[in-house]
Amino acid sequence: MRIDIAWLPMVAATFMLVFARVGAMVMLMPTLGESNIPMRIKLAIALLLTLILLPLHQHSYHIDLQSMAALLVMMLHEIVVGIILGATARVTLAALQVAGSIIAQQMGLGFVSSIDPTQGEQGVLVGNFLTMLGVTLLFATDSHYLVIAALNDSYRIFSPGELAASGDVAALATHAFAGAFKIGLQLSAPFLVFGLVFNIGLGVLARLMPQMQVYFVGVPLSILAGFLIFALVLAAMMGTFLGYFDGVMHEMTPAR
Repeated sequence: MRIDIAWLPMVAATFMLVFARVGAMVMLMPTLGESNIPMRIKLAIALLLTLILLPLHQHSYHIDLQSMAALLVMMLHEIVVGIILGATARVTLAALQVAGSIIAQQMGLGFVSSIDPTQGEQGVLVGNFLTMLGVTLLFATDSHYLVIAALNDSYRIFSPGELAASGDVAALATHAFAGAFKIGLQLSAPFLVFGLVFNIGLGVLARLMPQMQVYFVGVPLSILAGFLIFALVLAAMMGTFLGYFDGVMHEMTPAR
């Protein structure tokens, strides 16, 4: 009995190319790419997704095993595509940090910081809370599947072996950063109004009662009123963020 294994090198090369795109995206994407998730878990997720996507897109790759340079160029292209997709999804989550920083400043908690467990970096306490809540809601609403769907459909936008247009990539990055900053301001809009009205009120009070220690009265009131407003608008804030995240993911998915 003779077994033909001539197809193995081609399949192995295709597997590595698909894994390069999937692995780069998994390492950056929200929910699955957080720093507190063990590296072995990330690797296992990337390998599992690669095994799922390989049969679907195996024929999209045209590999010349005789040219190692061409194979390396294709792998570099796949890594860049994965980074673009993962970074775009990651930037959407940064909108919560922007909103949290603004909210903390308006509440008088801008100096209170802690370690963000998702990134392992120091950040504003309110921003870290919103980020953790956002990641939890992405899992609870199955929105992380949209990122995987965008990865699958990326083969229709970024075909293997075709260099991505630098202008389109720059436009995507600019749009993602501008959108994250915009939605961050929109989420914190109630607190911007509160901070403006509250500080104007304190200024008027300081002019009417110069002997009053406005700072020692204003800071506790600012924190108390800020938390009350935060409790009232939190559900609407996270609903808006989820809608924004879903919209960005659908923009990355071409019309079927």
